[in-house]
Amino acid sequence: MQRYFVSKNNIATDGHIIITGDDARHIQKVMRMRPSDRMICADNSGNAYQCVIEACGDDQVHAYVQNKLTADPELPIYVAIAQGMPKSDKFDTIVQKGTECGASLFIPFQAERSIAIWKEEKKDKKLLRLKKIGKEAAEQSHRLYIPEIVNPMGLDQLIAFSASFPFRIVAFEETAKSGEQAVLPELLGKMHRGERLLAVIGPEGGLTLEEAQKLKDHGFALCGLGPRILRTETAAVYLLSAISYHFELQQVR
Repeated sequence: MQRYFVSKNNIATDGHIIITGDDARHIQKVMRMRPSDRMICADNSGNAYQCVIEACGDDQVHAYVQNKLTADPELPIYVAIAQGMPKSDKFDTIVQKGTECGASLFIPFQAERSIAIWKEEKKDKKLLRLKKIGKEAAEQSHRLYIPEIVNPMGLDQLIAFSASFPFRIVAFEETAKSGEQAVLPELLGKMHRGERLLAVIGPEGGLTLEEAQKLKDHGFALCGLGPRILRTETAAVYLLSAISYHFELQQVR
């Protein structure tokens, strides 16, 4: 069933919903939905509802709540990905796939070896694009929340930001090359539902030894992501998949 995020301000206390803008046009022009068709509306605050369309017109769609959904597809822990800025459109893929895998926050990280540099005059446009990709991916994967995407940070800003995260890791290529594979599963084993994890992933050239050491000095655990060296656009998906297995799939055995 098609899913859309709707502002809480557009959900009345009597259960009537108004959808506007691009989503209203998508419902009418792309999905060709009509009155009596059903869809799911989420409010980006943890609630999702099965709704029935009442009327379509211009750039608005009117619907009413049929029932509230109880399924919770969110990861049991809050995961923030600090992604070393990659070149080309790789960040688009990272946000899209990372959202589908459950990430709650993406931080563009200006690492020393980052090839891409976001010019100030283009930063807002890039963030707007990434937020749109995150919203669409959250709808496609039936998330209850759209992931947050914040302004780019340098190393010192990232370290200061990390203070609110009790669990912090760095996917470090040199650690992986040394054969280390225990840090990540041991850290996940210490975590409980609702806790917060910040994961730093380097750009194409990886993190420098100096960056890794500085992060380690500020409470980040250096870890490998398995025995193979991953591309930067693969690392976040690998990590989120490992977290999903640990907290979700492994629990049902």
